Formats: sequence, C-alpha cells, structure tokens
Amino acid sequence: MGKSAKDTSKTWGKRTKSVHAGTRRSQYGEVSEAVFLTQGFVYPSAEAAQARFEALGEDEFIYARYGNPTVRMFEDRMADLLGYEDAFACTSGMAAVSGALTALLKAGDHVVSSRALFGSCLYVLEDILARFGVEITLVDGRDNAEWDAAIRKDTTLVFLESISNPTLEVVDLRHVCDVAHKNGALVVVDDAMATPVYSYAAECGADIAVVSTTKHVDGQGRMLGGLIAGSRDLVRGPIESYMKHTGGAMNPFTAWTHLKALETIVLRVGQQAATALAITESLDGHPKLSAVRYPTHSAHPQCELARTQAETGGTVLALEVKGGKEACFKFLNALELFTISNNFADAKSIVTHPATTTHQRLPEDQKDTLGITGGLVRLSAGLEDAEDLIADLKAALDAI
Repeated sequence: MGKSAKDTSKTWGKRTKSVHAGTRRSQYGEVSEAVFLTQGFVYPSAEAAQARFEALGEDEFIYARYGNPTVRMFEDRMADLLGYEDAFACTSGMAAVSGALTALLKAGDHVVSSRALFGSCLYVLEDILARFGVEITLVDGRDNAEWDAAIRKDTTLVFLESISNPTLEVVDLRHVCDVAHKNGALVVVDDAMATPVYSYAAECGADIAVVSTTKHVDGQGRMLGGLIAGSRDLVRGPIESYMKHTGGAMNPFTAWTHLKALETIVLRVGQQAATALAITESLDGHPKLSAVRYPTHSAHPQCELARTQAETGGTVLALEVKGGKEACFKFLNALELFTISNNFADAKSIVTHPATTTHQRLPEDQKDTLGITGGLVRLSAGLEDAEDLIADLKAALDAI
C-alpha cells in the first residue's frame, strides 16, 4: 500500500477532505479506492506472522475483524472530516453508540446523560448499562444548571445528542464539555443530527463523536454503518480492543460504498440543509401547525445557541400538527413525494411519526416529558426541488 494522504490533509477544506483524505493506493495505482474483500491476510514467513501479531506496523493487517485497508481508508477520511485524530468504523450507528459506551464504562461508574435521546440510546443506558451496575443520571439537556448539578467528581462519562432526535433540542456543548472536563469526565456526543459536514463536536471539546454513517454518509438508503471518532489513545486503546473482540467492525464493502458516498456528502448535505430551512420558512405560522422547529430558525426556542455552534441546523425539522395523531395520520397519508419511513438523511425526503415508530416503546409519561406527542412529525429533507416538497406538504395539510 502507498503512503496515506492523512499527514498532508490538515489544511484542506471539507470538500477536498471528503474526496481525498486517507487515500491509499495499491501497486496498481487505481484511481477509485480499492475494495479488499478478504477475511485474513498472508504472511511471508512464520516469523513475519509472529512479528505482526506482536506489534502492527502502519498499513499492516491481520484479520478483518481487527482492520482492513478499505475500512482504514474510510476511518481516516471520516476522522479528518470530523476533526479528530482517529476513528473506528462499526457495523451500525447503534453498534458505535453501544461500543463506545461499553468500552469506556464498568460497574460502579457514573454517567450523566441528556434525557432527550433516540429510543435505542435510552435502551442501552437504562436497560443494558444500568443492569451491569452503571449509575445513570438523566437531565434536561437544555438546562445548563441541571448539567452543573448532576456532573460529580466521580462522574466517568457524559453522553448526549448534540441535536436531539426527534424534537431537535440543542445542548450547549461547550458548557457541558467544560463542566465535564473540570470533573475529569469524558464527553461522548451522538452527532447524527448535526451531520458529519456541520459537526461541531470536536470544536466544542467533545472527546468522542459517534456517527450513524447509515444517515448522511451513505445518504441513499443502502448501507448500515457507524463510526467512533476521537483521540488516537482512546480509539486505538479501549475502543478498538472492545470492538475487535466483540465483532462490531464494519465490513469492507460497506466502507467502500461509504468512501464513494463521501465524495458528494458536502454537496448533498448542503443542499438538504438549505431545503430543510426553506421548508421551515414556508410552513412557519401555518394555521394547521402549532409548531415548526429547525435549530437555526428563529421559531426554534434555542436558535441563538444553535447559531453559535453550527453553520446550519442540519437536514431535519420537526412539525407539530394540530389535532393529534388522527390529524397527523391524515396529513402523512396525503403526502405524495414524501416517503413514510423511520430513517432520515436520505436522498429521498422522509416523514416519520416518532410516537408510534422510533420512540413507541417509551412510556407515555416519558413521551410527554420529551414532547413526543401524537401530532409530532420528524421531516427529513431530501434532494428533490424544495418548491415541489413545499407544495406537497401544503397540499397534505389542506387535506386534514
């Protein structure tokens, strides 16, 4: 394998990084990144095999569960894009979340987390980690005072979504990182809603950013994937040790499709974010909606904080349809361009009813606390013409 571009990429812009960072070429000098579909690797001698198992050199591999040249290219490219030293690619976004948390925690540790989380993240915290003796404290992520009171000298780790799914609450990430680090705690951020293009986790001081690459990286409804990015010591220390022994590594074909998708991610996500904002501006104040929320739009209660942290509010907005679930279902069923699904960040625009799908397992009182009502719709802007999407939404609202 040739020399990686990683050492020369620090001053590149995002579009350049998403195309070139981490590139490795074989002896054949291919233009498109090579996909190495292999489980294992061959050694020229028994002594070479022993040496490689004792200490891996740069661009040396022993087994696909431990590492792969194609996967390594993807990891390097994503680490550069997110602003971290290193990254480990995983089978899915939730494999990345559960892997990062489990690798860094043990029985008796204390975790402080925002309560506004994706349903599966809450399950990992409250059902799995708590079962194995990890103390969990949930706070209102919007309230800095609650973070200040909950983070203790014996707190091991702080976990949060930079922008919550599905209600789009915004956390003051700089404040949380400052308080956590003063108490010796690590900060792990689920960065799915912020997008890899507009991520501010590293800039605000988060130790680890977790990304569901299923979303904006793939962006076309094909592959599951996830990524844990952070310092080299954390990623190639406890995180890699846990992931390689428990089987959560990304497969090389997924890494290859992700590499190709990264070539257009800045263009795709930029357009989707612009469309999400245009939809918000068009629907704000609509008589059949009680709320339209997009983090950097003035209608969002935390817009000023969101604007200090990110260039845009991402590719997702939330709508509150008047009339609850019945009216909301009429609206969803009247849509023609929007796809009803439980994913987001796809090239196709998607609508989701969180109360009955992604967050349906939550008790009703918890849904009420989080604002996940029968009228709430999560709307993911795709790559269609914004004018067509707006016309579709308004026609569906008229059908209620």
